[in-house]
Amino acid sequence: MKKLLIVAVTIMLLVLLIPVPYHLKDGGSVIYEAILYKVSKIHRIASDEDREAGQEFYEGIIIEILGFEVFNNVK
Repeated sequence: MKKLLIVAVTIMLLVLLIPVPYHLKDGGSVIYEAILYKVSKIHRIASDEDREAGQEFYEGIIIEILGFEVFNNVK
């Protein structure tokens, strides 16, 4: 019985913590998403208005835990 509980808890942790990568077609962004958290490595082409201001790309990292953004340095 104790072995079954350990196996069940291990499987649940794997499902909650192992991310699935999604590659976006916006210039090279990658999102690593698990049920409990999401890490986005942003490399996105800027809009026409931002390019006129001199910014070609948006680059940075966004980290969300349980749906709340805890870190964002996209510039």
